[in-house]
Amino acid sequence: MSRRIAIVEDEAAIRENYADVLRKQGYEVQTYANRKDAMSAFDIRLPNLAIIDIGLENEIDGGFTLCQSLRSMSDTLPIIFLTARDNDFDTVSGLRMGADDYLTKDISLPHLTARIAALFRRLDVIDQPPSPENLIERDKLTLDIGRLTVQWDGHAVPLTVTEFWMVHALAKFPGHVKSRQVLMQESKIFVDGSTITSHVKRIRKKFMQADEAFDCIETVYGMGYRWNVDPTVSN
Repeated sequence: MSRRIAIVEDEAAIRENYADVLRKQGYEVQTYANRKDAMSAFDIRLPNLAIIDIGLENEIDGGFTLCQSLRSMSDTLPIIFLTARDNDFDTVSGLRMGADDYLTKDISLPHLTARIAALFRRLDVIDQPPSPENLIERDKLTLDIGRLTVQWDGHAVPLTVTEFWMVHALAKFPGHVKSRQVLMQESKIFVDGSTITSHVKRIRKKFMQADEAFDCIETVYGMGYRWNVDPTVSN
């Protein structure tokens, strides 16, 4: 059965371009220009994944309101913000409202489809036992590449897909400095350096909610970031 994707975007050309690409990938796609039309449809039947712009016609933050409504209807429905607004405030707001990822419209279409496939994969394996070959373990950190999930000392850390791949890039080679450019490449996002900094801040904050003493992501000034190796733990 094909997956149903809803695109809520008020610019017709952009909306149809995304829809066309996703239909060619085998997805069933419904498109909506505004929050009201989208909600009327979602009240009848939820999609399997929603791609939402923030500004929708006359509602400057209509996408945020729509995201909150969708999240109250389903805890697990994958939601992606795809927007031209790339400032830190909007990104944080979108993720706080329960979006799984926040991408800017300069993302390439192959990377967008890879993000969508990753979110569906995460959904597919949610109830399956973790597979040992998919696990990366570093002291208290456990990364499950099959499920795209992260645990710290046994506690789930709710990372977005983008954040997951950034942690993966750092933790895969502890002690190695990763530049912002490399983190972008390995996380398959293309944003400015300050957005990477914002992502790292959010990742740290999420780990610190699980463990106040968390300090494994080190900023190496002028170079990038690295996953700290704890000298008391043998690799």
